[in-house]
Amino acid sequence: MNSQIKPIRTTVDYEAALRRINALMDAEANTPEADELEVLATLVELYEEKHFPMDLPTPVEAIKFRMEQAGLSARDLAPFIGSRSKVSEVLSGKRPLTLQIIRALHKHLGIPAEVLLYQPGATLPDSSEDMDWSRFPLKAMVKIGWIEHVPNVMEQAEELMRDLIDRAGGMNALSLTLYRKNDSSRCNAKTNPYALQAWCYQLLAEARKKSLPTVYQPGSITPEVNRQLVGLSLFPTGPKLAQEFLGRYGIHVIYLPHLPHTHLDGAALLFPDGTPVIGVTLRYDRLDNFWFCLCHELAHIVLHLQPGSTDGFIDDLTLGRDEEDIREIEADDWAQETLIPGKDWEEYGILENPTSSNVTFFAHQLGVHPAIVAGRIRKELGNYRLLNSFVGNHDVRRIFNP
Repeated sequence: MNSQIKPIRTTVDYEAALRRINALMDAEANTPEADELEVLATLVELYEEKHFPMDLPTPVEAIKFRMEQAGLSARDLAPFIGSRSKVSEVLSGKRPLTLQIIRALHKHLGIPAEVLLYQPGATLPDSSEDMDWSRFPLKAMVKIGWIEHVPNVMEQAEELMRDLIDRAGGMNALSLTLYRKNDSSRCNAKTNPYALQAWCYQLLAEARKKSLPTVYQPGSITPEVNRQLVGLSLFPTGPKLAQEFLGRYGIHVIYLPHLPHTHLDGAALLFPDGTPVIGVTLRYDRLDNFWFCLCHELAHIVLHLQPGSTDGFIDDLTLGRDEEDIREIEADDWAQETLIPGKDWEEYGILENPTSSNVTFFAHQLGVHPAIVAGRIRKELGNYRLLNSFVGNHDVRRIFNP
């Protein structure tokens, strides 16, 4: 074999190798010339793969080639694609291939996944056998702009949801235990778990689009910070100021409307890197509801969520306190104490005479918006008609969506 064989680095090297290969084509087996031919052929192949990659055939071209190769008709593809009309639309390029169809064609017809996905080196995502993609509320999500409007949206459920999940940080961004009955979920029994998952992934996707000026440090939310936070309630744009304020401590606060059948007020989640995310739905568009929900979810972050934790809290705050759910009780009490210290509440005794003037005076003494005082009174007395003009009905969403 020629001991002077060198790597092929340039076009000149490549053309010289081709000429040498041509000269060696008649080499006899088991000779130095035959060995040289084999080595040169390998080097040329590697060079061509790098510099002259072959274009993949389109998925439709690949399907038609396989049909011709195997003597298949359009009717033979129906088990993998659907009705004969769908087969016709796929073969004419009018209907996109879904992941479900791609998996079937790859498995049963042996067409490479990278060809069907039309992406060199691509592989099919793992099929989640326990996930029924069509159960996600895709039409509702399209309506509010969370996912792209495409023809045959239900047929592309997996693609659309995988795109959302990727934007949220991947499948592992959320613990699946969040959607089952467990100790970290103050969840209504009527909740649709697929709608809840979709909301959570959208929440994380929205948070990932926003940068924070600092990294959250456990222990940074002190009583003094709490007082500053609640003091922002006095400003006309207090909820928006609270969002910016907690952002400076490395905590996302995202307003995200609830989906139908989620029965959801708020959530506290962690990204895998430990960044906290508070979600509020403003299902009840009132100032008192916003401030209690915000403080309740903040309590979960301060008291219960530690870096590396896969837990999260999903809250329907209309549910009564579950005496066995100690963490929800702690979050309620922490929020209540943050908004109105128990000592002040007891000393003023406002429940004995909850008049408008007393609410205004007590709120001024505390340095908080009167809605916070009125909301506490209404809840403790169980009378939600009382002090209705104080709680800021329809005042919060417009602040986030002016």
